[in-house]
This record gives sequence, structure tokens and C-alpha cells, in this order.
Amino acid sequence: MSTDELKKTPLNEAHKRLGGKMVDFGGWEMPVQYTAGVIEEHNATRLRAGLFDVSHMGEIWVEGRDAIRFVNRLTCNDVTQLADRQAHYTCLTNENGGVVDDLLVYRFGPGKLLLVVNAATTDKDWEWITGKKTDEDDVELKNASEEYCQIAIQGPRAKQILQTMTNVELDNIKYYWFEMGEVDGTEAIISRTGYTGEDGFEVYAAPEFAEQLWSKMLDNGRGSGILPCGLAARNTLRLEAAMSLYGNELGEDITTLESGLGWITKLEQEEGFVGRDALAELKEKGVGRKLVGFEMTEKGIARDGFDVYIGEEKVGNVTSGSPAPFLKKNIGLAFLPAEFAKTGQELKIDIRGKQVAAVVVPIPFYKREKP
Repeated sequence: MSTDELKKTPLNEAHKRLGGKMVDFGGWEMPVQYTAGVIEEHNATRLRAGLFDVSHMGEIWVEGRDAIRFVNRLTCNDVTQLADRQAHYTCLTNENGGVVDDLLVYRFGPGKLLLVVNAATTDKDWEWITGKKTDEDDVELKNASEEYCQIAIQGPRAKQILQTMTNVELDNIKYYWFEMGEVDGTEAIISRTGYTGEDGFEVYAAPEFAEQLWSKMLDNGRGSGILPCGLAARNTLRLEAAMSLYGNELGEDITTLESGLGWITKLEQEEGFVGRDALAELKEKGVGRKLVGFEMTEKGIARDGFDVYIGEEKVGNVTSGSPAPFLKKNIGLAFLPAEFAKTGQELKIDIRGKQVAAVVVPIPFYKREKP
């Protein structure tokens, strides 16, 4: 796809001015890294603060008397358990229990929910959601993706940097909760969420204020060592934290139970959701494969798609693999037959025709220390 055909976030020019190396990411022109490089961006987020443009994500409003019931019918987590100004992680599931997409659900009130979906699947998700609406559902659906920019500020110094730009008391926002308020004089949603394994916030605002907010966060965070971060660091950060990536660890033919997302698969939901029966049957029968983390014990870097062996038998593929810049190890995720999905299991990863040793380890690989 040519550069002219790619979708662009409101921060596209800002990335180029900062020296961002732009790539095609699911039809979007996005920065994969800046001049500091992936390792510096990754470690800045772990130790200080990193700033990410996630404005390519999709936003879908669900409003009306049946909003909660409708979303509960489509997603595997239980929306009835959310309080106002609380969010949770969940998945849209298909009839077989596979994942149409993973997303966040924000509850603004009993009749107002915001779904934040992945960029590359926004159109697919919109068709899926609207296709499930019946004449009996008292809900209004709106794809508002073009009405928001989304900026993620992540890391141990993220809170103090963002606090300089808002009167909202950030200490009062618990993890996976949010508030409405002004950021640098602009109306925004301030959410204590992220995709890095660090504490931090995601700020949603009108796209015309994107450059103002981005620049102010960088300016106010300069003394704290903040760096703008691209897709590559976002990927290595989420991998260290063992957070799933749609298309790798999640997909239409991968169930939530196989992906280790049993904790968001609420089979006891009163009304039930799409795929619930299939997942209940799978849980009773037992999953045939499980997602595991592994660490290379010989020199070599496992990459997405590489074959995994136990002895002479190919048993799976690497779903995500990379060096871990903060941990200084080579790590990855893979699906293994359930009987082999245990800590200490020895593996071989086929790296360009050579079988290189690895071992199954507990995940997440990295877990931040909480104050």
C-alpha cells in the first residue's frame, strides 16, 4: 500500500518531525521507532516514562436502555459487574468461542458504554456488533473512531508528568478506572490503563487537540526523562508483560480458554454470550493446547511463526518472540499441547534450520513492583 493510501493519525506529522521511522501497520502509517531506538524507548518506559500514539484504535459507543445487556451478549466478561467510571478487559467471541477481537469496555452509566477495539479490526468489529443488533434491542450504536485521539503515557513517572496538566487528582483513579476532566485545558477521558505492564494513563480527546497534548506531555516530561515510543517498543513491553496481541495469541480460531483468558470468560453469566456453550463444553472436556511463555537457554532469538519442537516432534509455533530489552533475555510465547504446557518443559525452537534450546517459564516474564 502506498504512503498516500495509508490512514494517518492526527499525530502523523509530529512523528515525522521527531524522526519517527514510519511503517505500514494494518493500513495505518505509524512510527515503529524514533531516533533513540527500540531499547532506549523500552527502558525509558520501564524506568521513567514513555509516550505512545494509539489514536489508530477504534471507539464504538453503545447507548440505550439495553446497552449493558446487549454488550454482555457479545462479550465474555460480565459487564453487569462494572460500576460507573470503571473499565474492564474482554473479548468479542464467535460461536466456537474464538476471539473476534479483544477490547476494553468503559462504563459511563447504565445506558452508556464505550468499546475500545483494535485498529486493524475496527471495521470488522463494527460489522460484527451491528450485525448482532435486533429490533428488540433498545440501543444506539455509533462508530466514533474518527472523533478521538488517544495518547498513552506509561511508566513510573507517568503520573507526575500528567498531573502537571490536569486538576483531576490522578491518585484517586484506580487501575482500570477513569475520570472525565480537562487535560491542558481540553476535555478528555483519563483512563488508568495501558499495554506495557507499567502504571500509566490513556488520554482520549478530540483529534484537533492531539498535537497540543502530545507536545505538552513531552515538554513537561523532559526533566523526567520521557521518550516518544513507537510500535516496536510497545510490542516488546507488552511481550515482557505477557499481554496477548490480536492475530498472534488471539484469533477467530483460538479460544479464550486456550489463550489463558479464563479469568475474563464468565461462563456463569445469567444471559449467556455468543460462544458460551462451546466454551463451557471445552472447559469440561479440557483444552488441548495452552499458551505458555518460554525463555531461550541457548543463544538465539525466537521470532513469530518459528516452529517449536519437543524431541523430534513439531508441537507448535512461536506466536510472539523477541529479545526482552529490560530483562536482557530472549523470550517468547507459544501454544503447546496441554500435556507439555508446564514450567520446566524443555523445548527446541527452529531458528533458520537450527534447533535452539528453550524452556517453559512462568508468565508474565516481567511484573512491575507496586509501591
